[in-house]
Amino acid sequence: MQEAYIFDAVRTPCGRGKVYGSLHEVKPIDLLCKMLHALQERNSLDTKEVDDIIVGCATPVGEQGGNIAKSAGLYAGWPETVPGMQINRFCASGLESINLAAMKVRSGWEQLLVAGGVESMSRVPMRSDGGALYNDPAVNSKVNYIPQGVSADLISTIEQFDRTQIDQYALQSQQRAFHAQEAGYFDRSIIPVYDINGLTILDKDEHLRPESTLEVLGQLPPAFAALGKQGFDAMAIIRYPFLNEIEHVHTAGNSSGIVDGAGLVLIGNKEKGEALGLKPRARILAAAASSSETTIMLQGTIPSTKKALKLAGLEAKDINLWEVNEAFAAPVLKFQRTFDIDNDILNVNGGAIAMGHPLGATGTMLLSTLIDELERRQLSIGLATMCTSGGMGVTTIVELV
Repeated sequence: MQEAYIFDAVRTPCGRGKVYGSLHEVKPIDLLCKMLHALQERNSLDTKEVDDIIVGCATPVGEQGGNIAKSAGLYAGWPETVPGMQINRFCASGLESINLAAMKVRSGWEQLLVAGGVESMSRVPMRSDGGALYNDPAVNSKVNYIPQGVSADLISTIEQFDRTQIDQYALQSQQRAFHAQEAGYFDRSIIPVYDINGLTILDKDEHLRPESTLEVLGQLPPAFAALGKQGFDAMAIIRYPFLNEIEHVHTAGNSSGIVDGAGLVLIGNKEKGEALGLKPRARILAAAASSSETTIMLQGTIPSTKKALKLAGLEAKDINLWEVNEAFAAPVLKFQRTFDIDNDILNVNGGAIAMGHPLGATGTMLLSTLIDELERRQLSIGLATMCTSGGMGVTTIVELV
């Protein structure tokens, strides 16, 4: 069995996913091309040695459709012999692309791959690809699928997380992310985005709100109460009849932000790395995908993490740093409670509540942040995990080399 090593990880800054966001002017294929060029230049990479490009995207239509992985490889000027594949595992698409690349390497059938994700949420709106789970009432009612925001409120209701706890977590994310940004903790991985004239479009994450306070967060209205009243609260209570009502505590301030971004990693085996002069930064110890109950949905990280830990022969206490995607505050708090994680080693540089969640790209960004921080702290083992629609979860465990 070949070991799968991560040689490099790059990402764009996250731009606000609105028409006024800095990256709105940049097409998603250009975001990917900039990352391909960055990997090539930073590693003096002979691109003809790359066996495949795997790109995750949660809304693979329009400018992000048509196998953007292969399109970006051609557009970036990489050899036509390099194939490409686009995958969709909802929000975990970027992390799953890395896991899939690692599996290819470990099989011995491929030696060097590029994997990651992209999402331009300002140009390709979330869920614009449709789908039966969202848009077909017959399917929706049969599987008892509810919107993610209502699911997050369902978790907080069951776990008895009140609004203050939820907002306190969100404030911590903002404070940690701003500190990390100011201290330069993200600088190794972030590749600034320039226009055709060489002028800077964006060189740091722009969704952060360092001016946030608990008082300001507490004044924001619940974002998903109206959806709940449309029948989704009733659907949740049918599945969890011990509840009398759903407490709606998630707002725009304690949920992940809509942003644009892309990220890629370079993965391969030891022999190929040595032949190309690539220095391994980390190896992937285990990768796992799993799923949980559809209505509560955002707890899929729990079974996928248990599965990954078992595959790696580890226990929760062996993990030095955790990166749990902050799609909403409550699922992270539930995950922390389940695995009894010390607050000092969980999402230490903030997360998607502060920096935003570019869906298909977020998993790649989580992993790059995790590896950077393990190196900075001179620690060994880290775990990144993401929940998705449909109850799924994806987890990756890495060890520094």
